[in-house]
Amino acid sequence: MSFLNQLEKRRSIYAIGKNVSASQAEIEELIQKTVRLSPSAFNSQTSRVVTLYGASHKKFWEIVRESLRKLVPAEAFAGTDAKISSFEAGYGTVLFYEDQDVVKSLQEQFALYADNFPVWSEHSTGIAQFAVWTALAEQNIGASLQHYNPVVDAEVADVYEIPSNWKLRAQLVFGSIEAPAGEKTYMENSERFKTFN
Repeated sequence: MSFLNQLEKRRSIYAIGKNVSASQAEIEELIQKTVRLSPSAFNSQTSRVVTLYGASHKKFWEIVRESLRKLVPAEAFAGTDAKISSFEAGYGTVLFYEDQDVVKSLQEQFALYADNFPVWSEHSTGIAQFAVWTALAEQNIGASLQHYNPVVDAEVADVYEIPSNWKLRAQLVFGSIEAPAGEKTYMENSERFKTFN
């Protein structure tokens, strides 16, 4: 499969299940290798990953549910609850973190670029997230990227013993594809691109 075919295959899949043919060990190896191969500014390798399966996966989404219950009006919570249940139905969740100690160290070492390292760290996590998402899609594993940080950060850090210097950036929930992605529309090229000779 060509790279462009892989990009086309990577979509937000919301109807996911636990019927994944790959083993947990195979998925774990895929995620780790993909993150290791993802580029980062100054080869800083700031990305950190926590992968949750089984009871740990379910616990994460229960934390999200109960955190949101405190914020979402009771009369509107049914929709939120249904959404969280759809994520819980998946096979696993990848939590993407960025190591702030590495970012601070680079800021100290390269003062001229100090303001850029937090931005470049965000680039690194974005690349890692996209690469893992695409690698999973290539294996016919559906996923969608979620952002419940910083609402859940403190409790998640406590439950999963996350180092205090790791900053949660996104959550990629994944599983078997139980229904295809919806239709995707694209802006006109003229609105997004300029070319000069």
